[in-house]
Amino acid sequence: MNTTPSRYLLPGTTTSINDLPKVSLHDHLDGGLRPATMIELADSIGLDLPTTDAAELGTWFAKQADSGSLVDYLKTFEFTTGVMQTREGLTRVARDFVEDLAADGVIYGEVRWAPEQHLARGLTLDEAVEAVQEGIEAGIESVAGEGSHIRIGQLITAMRHADRGLEVAELAVRHRGNGVVGFDIAGAELGFPARNQRAAFDYLAQEFLPVTVHAGEADGLDSIRGALFDGRALRLGHGVRLAEDVTIERVDGENTFVTLGPVAQWVRDREIALELSPSSNLQTGAISAWGDEMIDHPFDLLYQLGFRVTVNTDNRLMSKTTLTRELALLTDAFGYDADDLEVFQLNAAAACFLPLEDREALTDAIIAGFAQA
Repeated sequence: MNTTPSRYLLPGTTTSINDLPKVSLHDHLDGGLRPATMIELADSIGLDLPTTDAAELGTWFAKQADSGSLVDYLKTFEFTTGVMQTREGLTRVARDFVEDLAADGVIYGEVRWAPEQHLARGLTLDEAVEAVQEGIEAGIESVAGEGSHIRIGQLITAMRHADRGLEVAELAVRHRGNGVVGFDIAGAELGFPARNQRAAFDYLAQEFLPVTVHAGEADGLDSIRGALFDGRALRLGHGVRLAEDVTIERVDGENTFVTLGPVAQWVRDREIALELSPSSNLQTGAISAWGDEMIDHPFDLLYQLGFRVTVNTDNRLMSKTTLTRELALLTDAFGYDADDLEVFQLNAAAACFLPLEDREALTDAIIAGFAQA
């Protein structure tokens, strides 16, 4: 197992956020590596890293990612994907990933990653998916040996700036019986609209495989429209800039009127989940229109207006974070209590890409876990 994560208590209580049952919907495999594992894997394939000290390497990633630009943020992945080009590398990283989620109290997680970025050393797309699934299953077994339980699903991602969307969509459908639960597109958002991958989305709709789309992070409402219309997205990856479609008017300094634009109204009324990632949204400048501190994040606005908000890490290595830490940061910023944190987990359980019966069982587990806290 990895080192014990930092402990966080709900303010004024003895309740540990770490121990509360959690659901993770937006967590990238190549953004959650342990620095020590990276160093070990890099040495085995002769890849040079910025440093071979694990603590220094973790700090380097967090510093480089804290740029205010999604494009610069994404450059850090050159090193993480670099050590994930072999079956052994993918399997090891996936196993670590599962163990680290379980150590953080996650009982269900969806791990997203782009197989097309892991073929440099001869793996096929199918072999890459199989390697990750092998690691996931090893991680689940390891966690069970420690007396815990976790379930993991793969989200197969296509890179939006590439031209392999349909091929990757077909890959996802081929492996839907082997751990894959859904599809995603990621990468540079601005200039690469969802409509470029329309053939993939049409195919996925025909095959009834659920879709989430990165949108509303580095681009605004047009990107979200494309995710909903072209992608038929059931969830929005980040989606934070949906707040641009919310108008707040204060009258006489007392009364406040809020108007939702058509996109925001659609998303709220149909309970399309927002995969919000607070620390990442600060790092990439996704919330720059509102400010540059956690208190400026429109998370609470969206929550209070009834949107299906969920809390996520995006890339734990780059943000030097955990799901527990993200919940703690929001609690400190907005004064949330256990009831609020439970709502966020129930929202995620309702939005996860599992059959209805499994979502209901997950909901029951969350309710029971919070009741015991």
